[in-house]
Amino acid sequence: MHPMLNVAVKAARRAGSVIQRASLNLDAIRVEKKKHNDFVTEVDRAAEDAIISVILEAYPKHAILAEESGAKGMGSSEYEWIIDPIDGTTNFLHGHPQYAISIALAHKGQVQQAVVYDPNRNDLFTASRGVGAFLNDRRIRVSKRFMMNECVIGTGFPVSDQSYLDQYLGMLKDVIGKTAGVRREGAASLDLCNVACGRTEGFFELNLKPWDIAAGSLIVQEAGGIVTDPTGEQGWFESGDIVAGSPKVLAQLLHLLVPHVSK
Repeated sequence: MHPMLNVAVKAARRAGSVIQRASLNLDAIRVEKKKHNDFVTEVDRAAEDAIISVILEAYPKHAILAEESGAKGMGSSEYEWIIDPIDGTTNFLHGHPQYAISIALAHKGQVQQAVVYDPNRNDLFTASRGVGAFLNDRRIRVSKRFMMNECVIGTGFPVSDQSYLDQYLGMLKDVIGKTAGVRREGAASLDLCNVACGRTEGFFELNLKPWDIAAGSLIVQEAGGIVTDPTGEQGWFESGDIVAGSPKVLAQLLHLLVPHVSK
């Protein structure tokens, strides 16, 4: 394992311990509302602090982009850690066991190392650029299914920003009509990992943040998948509009999504 990936794994497991201890008494957690349907808790902040502490202990001059504390040291280093301490905070608050810690390391703007850790299942997804993607040290690949009527597609609903809800519902209607089913589980990092390990054949969502998709996107790519925006271009990291899948499924999924992008 690459030394920087090893640090990311250590940080993710440290945060997982913080989160799982807190999950034993959800009623005691203080919750703040950042905006409509967008919550932050003291546990998010404690988990993020734990991650950053581990990273900066090993690499004190690296930059940080974290969901709750924002950007630190930007422009001072070629290395940038992109962190979501709890992807799926709403699930966490409801005791729904679908949330994860997401940590990515970018070098000169390109993600090189990725960790997504699901503390409930103790599932550790990792990837290093050019080396492959793994689930608990087992190599993973995207699904071999390519007939859309046999494929299951993951997605995420517009929750905090509903300005594009009609556009999304058009996409969803067409995807439901052509596939074996659609799943909305509430944690984009895990949705991407589900594509990477073949649990689903594709994924699409709009208006995500860099920390939602930085790690999961590399894991998909290293598992043999492709990541684009809904027009098939590469602006997904900047826009937050993302589509992922195996090459054959992605092409068919884009065919369903593109008509709604131009409206």
